[in-house]
Amino acid sequence: MHITGGCHCGAVRYQAEIDAERVSICHCTDCQRLTGSAYRVTAPVRSERFTLKSGEPREYSKYGESGGLSRQFFCANCGSPLYRTDEKGSAIGIRLGSIDQRRELAPKKQIWCRSALPWVDNIGPLPRFDREG
Repeated sequence: MHITGGCHCGAVRYQAEIDAERVSICHCTDCQRLTGSAYRVTAPVRSERFTLKSGEPREYSKYGESGGLSRQFFCANCGSPLYRTDEKGSAIGIRLGSIDQRRELAPKKQIWCRSALPWVDNIGPLPRFDREG
């Protein structure tokens, strides 16, 4: 599937060819902290199928619980998380919230479930509103 995306302020834009069947939710504690939320949704892509069209994202790197180096890329202006790569830069995980076509992409699996917050499977009964307030 051809996708486009970018940061909130528009300074960074990209395009990619992804396999929509590989979109996943990650419940690891790193993803919780990096998103400021309960989990992160990612669309994986091979590096040769990803093109940065404009802007220059900033990088933050750390070793994850898996032991591998995780390179996180985000907009230096607005802070939007954009994608991550492994140490070699060959595996890219695009952050779903930055994808223009995100409504068309549903997660197909969940990983690092041992770190999942205990309430994530129970939000269905919560009251729903179309807007804040």
